[in-house]
Amino acid sequence: MDTLWWLVSIALILLGLAGIVLPALPGTLFVLAGIVLGAWIDDFTRVGWFAIAAVTVLAILAWLMDYISAVLGAKRVGASKQAIWGAAIGTVAGIFMGIIGVFIMPLVGAAAGEYIARREHGRAVHVGVATWLGLMAGMLAKFVLAFVMIGIFVVALMF
Repeated sequence: MDTLWWLVSIALILLGLAGIVLPALPGTLFVLAGIVLGAWIDDFTRVGWFAIAAVTVLAILAWLMDYISAVLGAKRVGASKQAIWGAAIGTVAGIFMGIIGVFIMPLVGAAAGEYIARREHGRAVHVGVATWLGLMAGMLAKFVLAFVMIGIFVVALMF
């Protein structure tokens, strides 16, 4: 029975890694759930409460990165509220357009929102790219945090 639970734990972690790219899935929350399940399978003997607390803090930090990164990218170049809303709408729309949509639609949404707000093509493109770069930086940071979480878990299991 433990083997089945370990498979579920690993599946949650892998699903969480996919969720970092796919906005419809709560990526680091799934990674955290897989880690907590793995600790539970082992009765928290090797992966103790300190390790669980550490990965929980990292998961919360990664969750915050999701919201902060795009807004910081947009705010840094003086994006309008319409651009920020456009990026959010583009992110959701991108889910339904496959992996390319996930990466491209936030840029398109932010640029469209900025164009609606200011009617300046060059500025709209600039804001769209800045927002997109913020999203990509946030995604990269979430990947790093997720792998640190997994590293803490693996090290705790081994020692």
